[in-house]
Amino acid sequence: MRRRAIHREPRWKLWLRRAGVYAGGALIVLVLMHTIFGPYGYLSMRRSQHEIEQLRKEIERLDRENTALSGEIRALETDPAAIEKLAREEMGLARPGEMIYRLPDDPAGQKPNPEQNAPQK
Repeated sequence: MRRRAIHREPRWKLWLRRAGVYAGGALIVLVLMHTIFGPYGYLSMRRSQHEIEQLRKEIERLDRENTALSGEIRALETDPAAIEKLAREEMGLARPGEMIYRLPDDPAGQKPNPEQNAPQK
């Protein structure tokens, strides 16, 4: 019986093959990292989508505010009652013979402190 000769690859071919595998793996990792963390990657895209959604909400809010202000302008141009209401509230005007009483504004969200109202000894 004959013995079969074991065929071994030269060392440089083995080293070249391993270097190719490592280089290919490193390239795949780099491409994957760029796809996720790069300037046009997944995380950047999600951040941009969030900003777009926030801007859409802001536009909707501003449109509603614009519509309300347009209605107020139209009312002030045509409705004498709206003009009178604005003059009374904003400028403190009154009709002849009327008296205006102004109460101090209550600090927003503060509850009265019972210790301050208690009689002092």
